[in-house]
Amino acid sequence: MAEDGEEFGVMDTRDAIRTAREKGMDLVEVAPNADPPVCKIIDFGRFQYLAKKKANEAKKKQVVIVVKEVKFRPGTDELQEGDKVKATIWFRGREMTHRELGARILDKLEKDLADISEVEMRPRMEGNQMFIFFGPKRHKGGAKSERPAAPKPDGGGKAGPPAPAAADEKPPA
Repeated sequence: MAEDGEEFGVMDTRDAIRTAREKGMDLVEVAPNADPPVCKIIDFGRFQYLAKKKANEAKKKQVVIVVKEVKFRPGTDELQEGDKVKATIWFRGREMTHRELGARILDKLEKDLADISEVEMRPRMEGNQMFIFFGPKRHKGGAKSERPAAPKPDGGGKAGPPAPAAADEKPPA
């Protein structure tokens, strides 16, 4: 088949090459496994250019999946209400010279978890590891009482014993 769509049918290889040269084009095999093999009379340079352009267009539309890794060990247990978390970044080799990159990751993690946790220990380096501790966010009315102690009746200004617990609260253990 020629570039203009003209079909020549089954012909001898030498005749096909001669026809391609007469037209100033190349004989390109497009389906080598067919019986008989299928060839086209085209400009091979243009054919390669169009194939490369088509591949680049397909690559632009391709979805690239980036894999991020979080490592767990067999002893890692499920987090339950009130558990604390230690986030660690390991530095290897030359990565130690760029500790600020690890600090940025931990800062971003802190911001992302701000609504459910609070930092108990700021990022710290130990050897080739940088780590941070997170604890559950304390809610008002939790374990610590937010109300001030009642003043003494004598007006001395010093706080007396804590106010009696409400009937629905449990006494401290």
